[in-house]
Amino acid sequence: MNNYAIHERASDKAFAKITMLKIEAEQLNDDIKLGITGPITIEELELMYEGTLLELQTWQYITELIEKSNKNG
Repeated sequence: MNNYAIHERASDKAFAKITMLKIEAEQLNDDIKLGITGPITIEELELMYEGTLLELQTWQYITELIEKSNKNG
């Protein structure tokens, strides 16, 4: 596999991860607003939400680096 193909696969995977994290963050935020905690406390749910937002920021940074990198190696 050449560098261009690897670059494209990395980009696709990073954007997919960002999409999933956005969905997860939205669901967690909705659960917090509605008080739907399941077997955990609201504080734990809020921690999960904050952690998801941090993970999202990290993947957005990774995606930015991938997009700025040279596709041809």
